[in-house]
Amino acid sequence: MIGKIPTAWLQLKHNTLRSIVALSGITFAVVMIFMQLGFRTALFDSAVRLHQSLQGDIFLISPRSTSLTAMENFPKIRLEQTLAFPEVEFVTPIYLGFAQWKNPETNNYWRPIYTIGFELRQGVFNLSGVQDNLEKLKLPNVVLFDQASRSEFGPIVSELEKRGTVTTEVGNRGPGNRRITVVGLFRLGTSFGADGNLLTSDLNFLRIFPQEQEGLIEIGLIKLKPGVAQNIILNKIKKQLPQDVKVLSKSEFVDFEKSYWQSSTAIGFIFNLSVAMAIIVGIVIVYQILYTNVADYLPEYATLKAIGYTNQYLLNIVFQEAIILAVLGYLQGAIIALVSYKISREATSLPIAMESSRALLVLAFTILMCCIAGAIAMNKLRDADPSDIFNLR
Repeated sequence: MIGKIPTAWLQLKHNTLRSIVALSGITFAVVMIFMQLGFRTALFDSAVRLHQSLQGDIFLISPRSTSLTAMENFPKIRLEQTLAFPEVEFVTPIYLGFAQWKNPETNNYWRPIYTIGFELRQGVFNLSGVQDNLEKLKLPNVVLFDQASRSEFGPIVSELEKRGTVTTEVGNRGPGNRRITVVGLFRLGTSFGADGNLLTSDLNFLRIFPQEQEGLIEIGLIKLKPGVAQNIILNKIKKQLPQDVKVLSKSEFVDFEKSYWQSSTAIGFIFNLSVAMAIIVGIVIVYQILYTNVADYLPEYATLKAIGYTNQYLLNIVFQEAIILAVLGYLQGAIIALVSYKISREATSLPIAMESSRALLVLAFTILMCCIAGAIAMNKLRDADPSDIFNLR
């Protein structure tokens, strides 16, 4: 410490260009960590938005289902059998599938759009716009369009605001296309598995997918009466129903989806690997800068040793340099990440945003990264023997 100015800061300031290079490397690593963690969280959040919007307590799915975008059907009668339990208030079947959407503006561009069908008699979804448009969905061949869908589906929102309805066609896995009318909007949002969504009645769903059998469904929603012990009735239903259905609580249903994206696809592994690679890059960059600093000032460090300064004092200087670089690099990286989050959110409609827990986690990663680099660079400082160095000079 010289006066009130830390020696570590003076060393970093002495070679400004080298310090700028170090900060650039740390900033790059911080931005990479922020972006990978942000997209990873957005992946999970977007994948389970539909699950979380469903107003049910227990869910039935096929054991062959792997994720929301790859749901297998099972007999609807399994859902109806749960009505025998007095604790059940109501049940609702939900139908899922990908239709081929025809862009009404270009008339020749087909794109998969996720289609959700449900019985209109019960309040199933806690989504903006659904409840207000339930009466419209009672008409044949009508759908609600997700206003958070990607723009490739056409200017549906603006056209709907101008004309009140938008008419186009949808295809399916079977023969023929069906003419449908968009009569309203709702908001769900895109995910890594679906770029857009449609919501319609169960009857209209079966019209869009005529090859589907009415007695087969993708999700069975069970709503329990108030005050019922969920775990008890969950276990009862599991024991009562055959093994051709899987019985899940809402939290288990959410975890089922997250587990698929985390462990059954390459996406989760890629995000984790990218974070690890960013940390390694940051360690290497900081190590090179600190090592060079120590090597350049080795005679000065030897002089300090010769006049009585301890190894611990000198090691603290290197650690202080690492912490200063970490904090400055983190602040720059966090600002760039905030801007990048906003751009990514507008471009992809994914729920990517800065979270305080993630900000603290990345700060901890950054400090740890720089401290590891400083610890490695200290090996050179331990070589600062006054007699050897001055003999060489």
